[in-house]
Amino acid sequence: MRIIVMAAILSLTGVGTALAQADDNATYKSKTVYDFEDDNVEGDLQRPDGELVNSINKAQHDSLIEIRKDFIPEMLKSLEDI
Repeated sequence: MRIIVMAAILSLTGVGTALAQADDNATYKSKTVYDFEDDNVEGDLQRPDGELVNSINKAQHDSLIEIRKDFIPEMLKSLEDI
């Protein structure tokens, strides 16, 4: 039984190195072309529901930055405290 197991292990390791050596000598084409002349390709166009809205002018928005009216008096008051 041990001899059969040892033979199986040795044969499997030999096959693994033989396959690894076969991959080292592989050559690849620089360009691959697939020909689908005889095949019918059917399908639907996939796009989101709704319409695309284009606008010519940029939208005008109010500034979100508010300048406080009491900022300068508060700054002067803080300088007096120093």
